[in-house]
This record gives sequence, structure tokens and C-alpha cells, in this order.
Amino acid sequence: MSTDVSVYEVGLRDGLQNEQAIVPLVDKLRLAQALVASGLRRIEAASFVSPTWIPQLADADEFCRSLPKSENVTFSALCPNLRGLERALATDLPEIAVFVSSSETHNKKNVNRSIRQSLDEFKPLIEVARKANRRVRGYVSTVWGCAYEGFVPTEQSLAVTRELLALGCYQVSLGDTIGAGTPRQTRTLLATYLAEFLPSQLAMHMHDTRGTALANVLVGLECGIRDFDSSVGGMGGCPYAPGAAGNVATEDLVYMLHGMGMPTGVDPEAILEAARVAEAVVGRGLPGKVHQAGWFPKLSPELSRLK
Repeated sequence: MSTDVSVYEVGLRDGLQNEQAIVPLVDKLRLAQALVASGLRRIEAASFVSPTWIPQLADADEFCRSLPKSENVTFSALCPNLRGLERALATDLPEIAVFVSSSETHNKKNVNRSIRQSLDEFKPLIEVARKANRRVRGYVSTVWGCAYEGFVPTEQSLAVTRELLALGCYQVSLGDTIGAGTPRQTRTLLATYLAEFLPSQLAMHMHDTRGTALANVLVGLECGIRDFDSSVGGMGGCPYAPGAAGNVATEDLVYMLHGMGMPTGVDPEAILEAARVAEAVVGRGLPGKVHQAGWFPKLSPELSRLK
């Protein structure tokens, strides 16, 4: 299989939504520009949810209209309902995403709906989006475990994934929302998924709550997955999943992938600068390791230059 890996940056949405302080628009744009400059090609910019639910993303409309223009970058945004989709279409974003949990309790805490209600609402939403020539990506949360229900049977997340793909999502990102997964669990889970779906139909969205995100990513690579979500600096978490820490840091993911000879298109030094910008705009230190320790090109300079 190809050694090229696609990194899907979620810091502007998944990262900033979990910050206590609201980041001003000008600083969000500064971070967006740094991410574009790093060579990232897929960036999730916002979520068109009610400000009552996520006040940190209340400026999503203006922010998405002000994003830096680049032919090489696809920006996207989450849309929880048709009203959110209308807002997204007004900003000319080429891609949207829908999200649902594999845990009934988490889904109700997150969007105040059952899983069935969410999927039923997504059917017309996805139809409208595709008629408007927008690609649609899906998220399934709590695949590896739920803060409320504990272990989630794989068949539950598999059924949700199956339905999202049938509705027209080009890819479904499997989320370890609370960072509970271990490599052995990941291998078993992916074997079940890959018996039914192509690797290109799946992505992995790993949180690093218990320090196992990169280990799980490595298992995903061995199983053939080539699409991974990450967040610059390791920002992130779910406001409605107690204990959920940040995503795997983009710079940590890139460091590991480049060291394995797997190109990502991301410039090593530029993504470190983006992580420093992220720290500046949120006003606190971020948990990513590589932006603290720095790149280590002397280990293997030919690999550190991979883009």
C-alpha cells in the first residue's frame, strides 16, 4: 500500500472548542494561516453549532468567510443539522462533516438526541450537501469506549459507520473520544472494520488521554489505514465527555511518520511554528511533545525533509 499519509488537522475546531477562554477572531486567523503555511492539506475550521452549546465557536460564520485562500487546502466544518448546513453553504466551504456517537448516553449528552434521531436528521442534510457539490465526511465517537457507558461493543460503532457510508459520506473517522484504546484492542477492532470496508473509507481520530494515541496510530498504519486526524500542539477534547484530553499532536504524528519514511506533505519546521502560534493564541502551554523538544534532523536528515 501507499506510504503517503493524509493528516486531517482538527485543532481549529476540536482544539479551540475545549478551551475555557474564547480566542478572538484575529488570533484564530493567525493560527489558520500558520497551519496553511505548514503544508497541511485538510483542515477542519469550525463547527456550525449553536453558540449556546459551544460559545468558543460562535464566530464560525465570519471565521470561515475570512479563512486564507489556498488551492492546496480543503477546509471543512461540522454541521449538526440543516440550519448548520445552511450556514456552512453560505461560506462556500467545499466540505462538511456530520457526527454521531456509538454510545447512546454520549450522543444524548453531546447533541440531546438518540443515535437514531441523529442518523435520521443526517439523511436529508447529506442529500442537500451532495446536491450542492459538497463532500461529506462522517465522525463516529466513543468507538473505543465511553465515559458514561464504559466499553462500547464494536457492532454498535460498525452499524453507525455502515449507515453513514450508505448515506453518502466519503469517509468515516473513528474516534477514541476519551483516549481509552490500547494497541491490541485497536488491532481487533480494525480487523472487524476492514473485513467490511476499504481502508480509504476509514480514518482514525485518536485522543492521547492515557498516552496511547501514537501506539494506536502505528497499529492503524500496520492495518492499512492512511488517514489520521490530529490537532496542532495536542489541543482538544470533548466538552461532553468527562476526562477527555487532547488529540494526538499534529507535530508528534508528523515526526513519527516522517521517521518511518511516510510522507505527509507537512513541513517539519513550519508545523512546529504553528504549534508555537497555537500556544500563544490560547495563552497556555500545550501537551504536544515535539514542539517542546524540537525536531531532530540529525537522526535521519533525508527523512526529516519528507513532505
